[in-house]
Amino acid sequence: MSLFKQPKIRTRFAPSPTGYLHVGGLRTALYSYLFAKQKKGKFILRIEDTDQTRAVYGAVENLLQALTWAGLTVDEGIIEKNGKTAEKGRFGPYKQSKRLKIYQKYAQKLLKTGQAYYCFCSPSRLETLRHQQEQAKQPTRYDGHCRHSSEEEINQKLKTNQPRVIRMKVPENQTLEFTDGVRGQLTFNTKDIDDQILIKSDGYPTYHLASVVDDHLMGISHIIRGEEWLSSTPKHILLYLALAWPVPNFVHLPLLLNPDKSKLSKRQGDVAVEDYRRQGYLPEALINFVALLGWNPGTDQELFSLAELIEKFNLNKINKSGAIFDLKKLDWMNSQYLKKIAPARFAELAKPFLQKRFPQFDFNNQQIPLAEILALEQARISRLDQLGTETEFFFNAELTYPPELLIWKKSSAAATRKNLTLLTERLVNCPETDWTIAKLEEQIKQLITANNLTNGELLWPMRVALTGQAKSPPPFEVAMILGPERTLKRLTIANKKLAE
Repeated sequence: MSLFKQPKIRTRFAPSPTGYLHVGGLRTALYSYLFAKQKKGKFILRIEDTDQTRAVYGAVENLLQALTWAGLTVDEGIIEKNGKTAEKGRFGPYKQSKRLKIYQKYAQKLLKTGQAYYCFCSPSRLETLRHQQEQAKQPTRYDGHCRHSSEEEINQKLKTNQPRVIRMKVPENQTLEFTDGVRGQLTFNTKDIDDQILIKSDGYPTYHLASVVDDHLMGISHIIRGEEWLSSTPKHILLYLALAWPVPNFVHLPLLLNPDKSKLSKRQGDVAVEDYRRQGYLPEALINFVALLGWNPGTDQELFSLAELIEKFNLNKINKSGAIFDLKKLDWMNSQYLKKIAPARFAELAKPFLQKRFPQFDFNNQQIPLAEILALEQARISRLDQLGTETEFFFNAELTYPPELLIWKKSSAAATRKNLTLLTERLVNCPETDWTIAKLEEQIKQLITANNLTNGELLWPMRVALTGQAKSPPPFEVAMILGPERTLKRLTIANKKLAE
């Protein structure tokens, strides 16, 4: 099976609506999207919601929001239209819960051709069987008890409406080969494949039947999914063969791993796209980062736009081994994108995060020049939720800090008060037109030299008085942004703290 044998490229992302979009799901969607776009094909979104017990209200809407935020436009399937979910395309419905009659049709076809059978085994019998196999250290699987039931016996049980499922009659001891886009040529023997359930007792299909039927009827050429489905692929190929359908191309992506090589899971940190969005990661940064989790472009380039990813992406360069989800690398990548965006967009993105951190601050009636503060922050942060962490002194009317923090090393409270007085007197006489970083720095350094002071003896208490912190942006920048009135007020308050 050639990886590129079909002329019309159609890929699909087919999540279950069980909650927020997992970053692993985002990678699957991204790779499917990139390949389809590169080959001038179609990217389809299908919702696999046959397990109604796990469906979460609003999950489909959240999924669409996440894909839209990430810049992955759906060509066909479930889409967002006027704030609601809708369908686009001629192969619908695109929700499996609306396709039950279609699955029943093909299950009945398999029954008629002898490639499937009714199973009437009770849950208690199956549980006993499983327990016995575990005790005997055998693989747990169905033993084929109903596989050879007579037609008369089957009809009698159907007439009395006994609970039942429909199982695939897997051929015995046959070799099955296929080529996976990542792992290459793989071989399975049907003796290791269970007689899988196709239709459950509630009339709903299992993933195996539904996905095969849908992928065929929707013309999917390449099935790109996580490697957890690799063991199911032989079952799916058997269904394609049983229904006399062409087998699509399979590409199974490596697992996403924590730094300790365990599988990425909620127990060890955030895994939902919504989590990263809420923390202030940019969509272009997350997409760039996720694209490199398992795919190697073969160059030293690390930062890619979505257009560049479409151009350079190659299924043949996907790694076999699991990809480490390195949060430090994501932070670095996000910081690079934050530094590059235009100030106007940065301000637009920053405002909601600042409003959340400083609800008491009136951002509509600004007391301080927000643009200048953001200019200080833009080059320093790696996530938008870090905004204000080191610049909260701009937004708080009063600063809280111990008086002794104002004192530089071996200096004294009296000497520090004297220095703060000198600084205040100099700045009181500073014209507002000279209230710039360069002019402030020039005047204050002249003051240091004229009074035989060290930089620390004057600049340290100035920094603490204006910020309440031991670490902050340079005090000249802080003073310029605070302006004369707030700067002089904070210097006076600091002087009084030392006198108490």
